Amino acid sequence: MGNQRFRKPVKKGGRRVGRDASHGGGTEVLYGRQPIREMLLAGRRRVDTFYVSPQVQQRGDLMEVLDLAAKKGIRVQPKDISALDSLAEGGNHQGVVAVVSSFRYVSYKKMLSDAEQINNPLFLFLDHLEDPQNVGSLLRTAEAAGVCGVVIPEHRAAGITATVVRASAGASEHMAVAQVPNLVRCMRLLQERGVWFAGLEAGEGSQEVTAVDMQGPMGIVVGSEGKGMRRLTRESCDYLVRLPMLGKVTSLNAAVAGAIALYEVIRQRREQTDANT
Repeated sequence: MGNQRFRKPVKKGGRRVGRDASHGGGTEVLYGRQPIREMLLAGRRRVDTFYVSPQVQQRGDLMEVLDLAAKKGIRVQPKDISALDSLAEGGNHQGVVAVVSSFRYVSYKKMLSDAEQINNPLFLFLDHLEDPQNVGSLLRTAEAAGVCGVVIPEHRAAGITATVVRASAGASEHMAVAQVPNLVRCMRLLQERGVWFAGLEAGEGSQEVTAVDMQGPMGIVVGSEGKGMRRLTRESCDYLVRLPMLGKVTSLNAAVAGAIALYEVIRQRREQTDANT
């Protein structure tokens, strides 16, 4: 497929393909040094209250978090460990908790507009993943792999909650995530722009992931835990790809499989770049 940006889309009707505003106007509790550090660095959320336990030794990564808060003019309030335990609902807060505005999703329209400026954009579509740990892990990999946008369904799927932020080690704070009512419609809009989709599927008709050309604009689709992709999602993919399974187990965790597929894209693109230099 080579280096290329999107084709210009064919104009369609005015049906909604994604929400244009943040997910509600509420707040949520983030906890843990790394998630809060990345939240502060990303600068996308409003911080209402910021708590640190005086019982926690303030050095290293915690001092970095406190310095970031100070630079942003955020007042740190002391809170004992038991109170932080309650706020974090038993999560491993590491002595730091923040009450912040809800995660802000991007509109799908904005995601498309931003991606038009990128050569060979890479997208990640999550087809009704419900485990926050898997979603968080995939967002962490997506950020590291240079994915320009992640798309998730509005219903029957894990959204970007505090648990997901924690599982992503805060990487979700830097990602453009669109939450849409219809995943397949969004895939088709990208296909009109020259993006090809590879869906992870171990069944009949799939090819080994290394056999598929992923050097151009690409979307990786990861299906739900256990059930995989829904039928319409599967049928909308340009390729079905599988991972080589050489041992006795027949499948991998959704987050692991998705990570391998994303890095296969990177491997192919670097190999092509090396060949052209």
